[in-house]
Amino acid sequence: MSFMGDNPTVSVLLPVYNAGQTVSAAVRSILQQSYSDFELIAVDDGSNDETFSVLTRLARSDSRIKLFGRPHEGLVSALNFGLRQCRGQFVARMDGDDVSRYNRLEKQVCFLRDHADTGLVSGQVSYQGDKQKNFGYCLYVEWINSLTSHHEISLNRFIESPLAHPSVMFRKSLISMFGPYASGPFPEDYELWLRWLEQGIKMAKIPETVLDWHDNENRLSRNHPDYSLDAFFKIKANYLALWLKKNNPHYPEVWIWGAGRKARHRAEYLEMHQCLIKGYIDVRSNLAGNIIQGRKVRLYHDLPDKDDSFIVVYVGKRNVREEIRLYLNENGFVEGVNYIVAA
Repeated sequence: MSFMGDNPTVSVLLPVYNAGQTVSAAVRSILQQSYSDFELIAVDDGSNDETFSVLTRLARSDSRIKLFGRPHEGLVSALNFGLRQCRGQFVARMDGDDVSRYNRLEKQVCFLRDHADTGLVSGQVSYQGDKQKNFGYCLYVEWINSLTSHHEISLNRFIESPLAHPSVMFRKSLISMFGPYASGPFPEDYELWLRWLEQGIKMAKIPETVLDWHDNENRLSRNHPDYSLDAFFKIKANYLALWLKKNNPHYPEVWIWGAGRKARHRAEYLEMHQCLIKGYIDVRSNLAGNIIQGRKVRLYHDLPDKDDSFIVVYVGKRNVREEIRLYLNENGFVEGVNYIVAA
C-alpha cells in the first residue's frame, strides 16, 4: 500500500544515541513496511560510536531517510528537533533498538483514518528482553497490552505509563495544539500522554503486535533519574490533581488507600497540588484507629460512605491492587466515579 505526494502521509521519528549495533535492523524494519508513503526522520544525538556512519550508508540507499546529526543534548531535544522536521500528517515513533512489524504503519494509518475522533493509536508489543531476569518488566508489558480501548487507557493512566513510546502513531496537529515534548525531571513520554489525556485526546491500541520491544541495559528508562519511580509519582500527581478537580465531587478531599510509608509518601505529592487527605484506609488491623500525620486510619471493612467520599488507591503491588479493585467494586464503588487507582 503506497502513495507518494508532495508530503508523505507519515513521518517516522527516530532519535538515536550510540545505537550502532542495532539501528540498522530498526531502520530496515521501517524501510520494508507494507505502507511506503513515509519519510524517516533520523536524528543522531551526538553518538560517539558508529551510529552516524551506519545511518549515512542507509540514507544513501533510500531517499526516504532524512538524516540529521546534532551535538549530544539529550532525548527531549532530539525528539523536538525531529518533530520540527516532520512533514507528515501522522508521526510514528521508533527507537534505534526496536523492530517494527511489517504492517505496523499500514495498520495504524488505517486506524487513524477510520477513527477521526482518535488522536493517537498504539498497538501490542512483544517483549524481547530477558524474561526471567526482568520478570517485572514482562508483567508491565502484559499490563500495557491488556489496555486497548480509550476507556481502559484513560482509567489506568495513573498506575503507570499505559503506552510503549516507540509503538505509537499520533496526529502531528496535536503538537501544534498542545505543545511538543516537555523537558524536566520526569519521563517525557508519560508526561505527554498525561497532558493529552487531560486535554481530552482519545487514544487506542490495535489488538495486534506492531513492535518487537527490546530492553537492553543501556535504555534511559533503566539508568536515568528522570525515569525513576519517584519521578513517575511526582509528574502523575500534577495530572491526577487536575483530574480529581474535574471528577471528584468532594474535591479537594480524598481518602488514601494505603497507610504505609510508601503510600503516604506518594500521597504527599498530591498535597502539593492542593488536595486534602481526609484519612487513610488499610488492611492491617493493627493500624485501625491509629492517627498518622494527624489523620485517622480506617480498616478496610470500615469504608467511608461512597456517596460522601473519594478514594485514591496508592498500593502498588499488582496482585494487591487488583484485590482492592475487586473489593471496592463489590461494595458499590465505581472506578473513575468513587475511586481511582494511582499505583
